[in-house]
Amino acid sequence: MNETVKRDIAARAAKDLPDGAFVNLGIGLPTLVASYIPAGRDVIFHSENGLLGLGPAPEPEHIDMELINAGKQPVTLLPGASVFHHNDSFAMIRGGHIDFALLGAFQVAANGDLANWSTGHERTAPAVGGAMDLAAGAREVWVLMEHTTKDGKPRILNRCTYPLTAPTVVKRIYTELAVIQVTADGLMVIDLAEGVNFSDVQAKTEAKLHAAVK
Repeated sequence: MNETVKRDIAARAAKDLPDGAFVNLGIGLPTLVASYIPAGRDVIFHSENGLLGLGPAPEPEHIDMELINAGKQPVTLLPGASVFHHNDSFAMIRGGHIDFALLGAFQVAANGDLANWSTGHERTAPAVGGAMDLAAGAREVWVLMEHTTKDGKPRILNRCTYPLTAPTVVKRIYTELAVIQVTADGLMVIDLAEGVNFSDVQAKTEAKLHAAVK
């Protein structure tokens, strides 16, 4: 996925975060969201290594590698930010104090099952990190990911084929094609990227979609 596509997905998700929300940014694509919060909206970003109050990504000349997020990327802190112990950070997550967890994923199932820690392949090291805690502890989980794999296979499936991180936790999916809400009645396409129509999205999705927009 090229950087422009990643930034488009991050910006679209940022648009939907409500004022005053406490939001964990997962490793990878979700970390970009902090740079796209609309002006005047107060969103408090969390990283599980013990940071609360993350700001936009630093300019190259202001990078401090002693100030990093859980993915070891340099970050900035806004006025009023906190730095605290890893244990306290996970107490926040497990205690239900995170409103939204924005995570990457390998696969999402039609019922909201999440697979994002292992592909099950022997040559690929699994990476649990804080994903299982976040999936269980956050009030709502949103996934930001590319709609298909590098070889064009769907990532949004009837059932995940990779080991699950957590069952039925994903509430919304953001891709370069669409925004999809996971509902009791199935997957609902609630927004489409510019130049994309519903049939384009369905053609690249194994699970059946329902159209809130055409």
